[in-house]
Amino acid sequence: MTTTELIPVAGGSHIWAERAGDGPPLVLHHGSVHDSRLWNRVFAELARHRTVVRYDARGHGRSTPATAPFRYEDDLLAVLDRFGFRSAELVGLSMGGEVALDFTLEHPERVRSLTLIAASAGGHEWPRSPETDAYAAALRGSDARRIAELELTVWASLGDRAPGFDVIEPMVRENAEARATAEKGHALDPDEDAVGRLDRIEAPTTIVVGDHDHPEIGVIAARLADGIPDARLEVVADSDHYLPLRAPGRLLELLLGPSDASSSAR
Repeated sequence: MTTTELIPVAGGSHIWAERAGDGPPLVLHHGSVHDSRLWNRVFAELARHRTVVRYDARGHGRSTPATAPFRYEDDLLAVLDRFGFRSAELVGLSMGGEVALDFTLEHPERVRSLTLIAASAGGHEWPRSPETDAYAAALRGSDARRIAELELTVWASLGDRAPGFDVIEPMVRENAEARATAEKGHALDPDEDAVGRLDRIEAPTTIVVGDHDHPEIGVIAARLADGIPDARLEVVADSDHYLPLRAPGRLLELLLGPSDASSSAR
């Protein structure tokens, strides 16, 4: 059975969440111009083996905008508490991976395992480039059209002929509009950067990156794999930043194991 609900969080906002399946809990967290549609091609299959929850981060998708300062990590804790998960497998992509990493450092007892897909990481300094400067300018100018254009050309580099673009394009354009109109400065960063504390991660960790993702994401992936004890690094072929939509079968193998992923695909 699949259920949806709006979860109240601090500041009067609400988080839209969807739950399905039975078994050990697994929670999915998307990136910064995405929403829970990012997981469309893996959600049903995961629910055959896990109690799986996907949710729209505050100000994304069907969740309500932020009206006061907040932390994404606190919202993730509210999701786990609402569903009664004492601990869960955490899966995060891009910003969602950064949030899952910070959450694991803050609440290690709540995390059974950690899968970081194309993840960013607090404290990693990105080199300046025309792309990053253009993106920053679009955000400052609240230019939704330009934000979406850059997101689709830089991050969805495999283009519209690769799998999943029918989901990627409307998701990005809608969330770019929401991001452009959102009040600035409400999302707060953790007090400490994650990159200086990677050796404190005790949860079994898998780092996943697509072979066509932005080069700096590969740099971060290597840094995470080197710094987190016993972490494994998996490079997925024929995938860009939108790995769950581009290569769902391979991601299911990594999350469930080859045998369960194969049975889900049949």
